[in-house]
Amino acid sequence: MVFSKTALFLCCILISQAEYDAFKSQLSFIYVVQYQANWQQTSPCSCNWIRRGTHQLIEAVPEKRTERREPGAMTGAGLDDDIPLGERKTVTDFCYLLDKSKQLFNGLRDLPQYGHKQWQSYFGRTFDVYTKLWKFQQQHRQVLDSRYGLKRWQIGEVASKIGQLYYHYYLRTSETSYLNEAFSFYSAIRQRSYYFQVNKEDRPELVVKKLRYYARYIVVCLLLNKMDLVKVLVKELSDEIEDYTHRFNTEDQLEWNLVLQEVAAFVEADPVMVLNDNNVIVITSNRLLEGGVPQLEQGMVVGQLALSDALIVGNCSNQVKFSELTIDMFRMLQALEREPITLATPNTKPGSLEPTEKPAKRENPHKYLLYKPTFSQLYAFLSASFKELPANSVLLVYLSATGVFPTGRNDYEGPYDFGGVLTNSNRDVVNGEMLQKRNQAPKEMHCLHPGDLLPFTRKPLFIIVDSSNSSAYKNFTNLFGQPMVCLLSPTVYPKSMQDQSQRGSLFTLFLYSPLVAFLYVCGLSSMRQGMWEKAQELLQKVYRDIGQLMTHSPAIDQAFLQFYGDEFLRLLLLRFVFCSAVLRLHKLFREARSFPESYPPLPPQDTVENSVLQRGVLELAAMLDVQSLFCDGLMDSY
Repeated sequence: MVFSKTALFLCCILISQAEYDAFKSQLSFIYVVQYQANWQQTSPCSCNWIRRGTHQLIEAVPEKRTERREPGAMTGAGLDDDIPLGERKTVTDFCYLLDKSKQLFNGLRDLPQYGHKQWQSYFGRTFDVYTKLWKFQQQHRQVLDSRYGLKRWQIGEVASKIGQLYYHYYLRTSETSYLNEAFSFYSAIRQRSYYFQVNKEDRPELVVKKLRYYARYIVVCLLLNKMDLVKVLVKELSDEIEDYTHRFNTEDQLEWNLVLQEVAAFVEADPVMVLNDNNVIVITSNRLLEGGVPQLEQGMVVGQLALSDALIVGNCSNQVKFSELTIDMFRMLQALEREPITLATPNTKPGSLEPTEKPAKRENPHKYLLYKPTFSQLYAFLSASFKELPANSVLLVYLSATGVFPTGRNDYEGPYDFGGVLTNSNRDVVNGEMLQKRNQAPKEMHCLHPGDLLPFTRKPLFIIVDSSNSSAYKNFTNLFGQPMVCLLSPTVYPKSMQDQSQRGSLFTLFLYSPLVAFLYVCGLSSMRQGMWEKAQELLQKVYRDIGQLMTHSPAIDQAFLQFYGDEFLRLLLLRFVFCSAVLRLHKLFREARSFPESYPPLPPQDTVENSVLQRGVLELAAMLDVQSLFCDGLMDSY
């Protein structure tokens, strides 16, 4: 039954105010019954908004109570004329907020995923409504329980939506505090068993809600390095999937089993375990810690550029992934974030969520995560980041992708003649005519060539390429005189390393956790916590040595020093030089193609082949008793 605003307006004219109020209340009842009967699942949104402090709302949620139905409950079986108008209004207002929240949530999908100004205000409105809805159901739980028939899974659905908003807002802003808030809501859903009764109902769509909630919760826990909890959640998800597939003969059984396989492979991708004295795995963080980067020496002249935006692209075939996040993307994502300090902001008033208030300082660079993007998608995100890049800021582009090699030789070797990295195709199946045209084309269409990045070198650009054809990007020409650096992975690895490529690239592992990568190339799969801490201390000393070598070198390109002032970029540069020195000394890495390169090239004698740095690498090898794996030109000292 649908009533237009015009019809209600005519009713106001023809009847008294009291009669109109009663009529409107009756219409609201009819609407509520229809709405309640049709409360269906809303698809997960790819966007987000939400402010810190909402975790305090969860603490006010009553503990689990037994669901009940009263004879006059609004369940669609009939309407009770004795229900007080105040309670009718409560149910009507709840349904309005619920409907409005769903409309706004669904509308988030239509917003652009790039840019900042286009989506901020809409996110603010969306979260404002969800805040009101959450507080409203808290304040009127008894009325909603008896008159509306509110179920616990419906409360869980609202909490899950808020968790999704927090998570996706974290993806857009890179503020890890929002990730912690998402964890708070997801954790409360599990602790209060909001979805517990779902398994007792003969409705598969409700069980799917629960399974999706588990998958989202696992993603957040992975990003927060809560690996112990991840293992528990994976076991619970496995049991839920088994029960779901046993009770319902559904077509998505294989898809959910694939989800389990993906997350299990993701958890096992870490090649090294740190163990305490009780042989319990210690979770180590690889986000930027306070004091984790060597400080600039007094009087050191470096650039004042700051890393503002980062595009993290993953398009490696057969690499471990979960939820459109490859293991390389996951590692680089964390390498560009500071370690979160607290789970929430203590000064926030309970229930106060003001979307117009922004953090005073954006601690982490803004990141875009692009899983197997097409060329047009990648270029759109690049253009948006370039357009909105603030003054004195740097755009970082990280490419973890399959290499695309040139098909033939040309007399002129330009920025489109060396191949590049693969981008995705919109078409899974290419017909014969299209395939023939592509074979006849002089250049690969679905490829990001070095020349495609030239327009963006008008502003400071920091590029990391982890690919079998990374060497294509060392042929840049700096046309506009802006600072630009390319860090390029080896293009060939020893066979023992190639066999483990599904668990992530060795080059990215060095940029993410140099000590783990060092242990991995030395064949060590575990280490005691005490030895780990000693090795980290030695590694900090090696970083300081590298920093002095780079900043005091008369031959180093000034672009490196321009980027050295930013803590994230400084740490990436230090780890890159350390990686280069380790692989040059390691006996398994003998081909020149097995060494990282850079554009502009680093002066070897002042950096990667300097005796001071080599001595530090060999000292670390001696500490771990793996010195036999390295060239022994300097080993006489140990």
